[in-house]
Amino acid sequence: MRVTLIIASMGAGGAERVLAILANAWVAQQWQVTLLTLDSGDSPPFYDLDPQIQRRSLATSGPSVTLWQAIGQNCHRLWTLRRAIADSRPDVVISFIDQVNILTLIATRFLAIPVIVTERTDPNCHVIGKTWELLRRCTYPWADQIVVQSLTVKQYFPPRLQSRIRVIPNPVLAPRIDAGSGKFHRDAPSGRSLIAMGRLGPEKGYDLLLQAFAQVCDRHPEWTLKILGEGSLRGDLEALGDRLGIGEQVHFLGLVKQPYGWLQQADVFVMASRYEGFPNALCEAMACGLAVIATDCPSGPRAIIRPGVDGILVPSEDVEALAAAMHHLMSDPIARQKLSALAPEVLTRFSLKTVLGLWESAIASVISGAGLNSKQSNP
Repeated sequence: MRVTLIIASMGAGGAERVLAILANAWVAQQWQVTLLTLDSGDSPPFYDLDPQIQRRSLATSGPSVTLWQAIGQNCHRLWTLRRAIADSRPDVVISFIDQVNILTLIATRFLAIPVIVTERTDPNCHVIGKTWELLRRCTYPWADQIVVQSLTVKQYFPPRLQSRIRVIPNPVLAPRIDAGSGKFHRDAPSGRSLIAMGRLGPEKGYDLLLQAFAQVCDRHPEWTLKILGEGSLRGDLEALGDRLGIGEQVHFLGLVKQPYGWLQQADVFVMASRYEGFPNALCEAMACGLAVIATDCPSGPRAIIRPGVDGILVPSEDVEALAAAMHHLMSDPIARQKLSALAPEVLTRFSLKTVLGLWESAIASVISGAGLNSKQSNP
């Protein structure tokens, strides 16, 4: 099997994490995997990739100053991508994330190569701009299959595409700790800790998390809040913590390649997102046996957490409800233990074997022609 994977870059992110897991697993099955990225490739991949994966950076990303420059750059990007795909001679192409999906569908038009596009967040909430949205509506009918992570995202698309959409969750891997990871924790603040993890962007709701923590931290002075991740809002969030008077109890730890050591030494995981796709961080925390709290935001958490069984769901963007749930678990070690005992079942529910089976069924479908649409007809 020859599969070509396409993504903008291989930095830190949920889509990149899932791509790396799938690519490594398929190489282990003796598949020929080609990875095309649109960036220059100057930065190494954030996630480990098997050396047998054939990587090629197309160096086609970058800003445009004028309209004509944008048109010329996009024509060059599409032509370069089309040639690279053709050169890889794939049995199937799989692209990741909305704008890359659109470019891939245009670049492969009339190449007679099956294409699967994957949405990695909730398009009901994630705005990509009017032009890109129009292009998505025009090009997604050309896809042989569309992979989404939840039924909520599936329902975003029109009825004519529903038969071509598959819901495939992210795989969850068993936690591991690198030999040297313990050094991070010997210097960490002592006492109990809440932990959160993810990109420091507005959709992740860290401002809500800080406000909720500010409501409970006086009653729990021995507790700290650790935040793993990096992003454009870090400075704003640090300033917010200072304004709320919790700066001394909140620790921004930046990007961590292997977060399992931090997760396994925390007491409660909290996710305050405004919207999600299928949050890897939540799954990884549960795999580590953490009691978890998550907002019942559009797409993701409700498909993962079994409320009252292995986690707590609170209404989205409700700071008071989030604070109450945090106070409950911070005060009650028995409640924490009850939730944490069943949380690792996420490893069985979303095992790599199960998710690979779903992906391989989708790939077999488009290759056999069962999922193909009339790509050879005129637009």
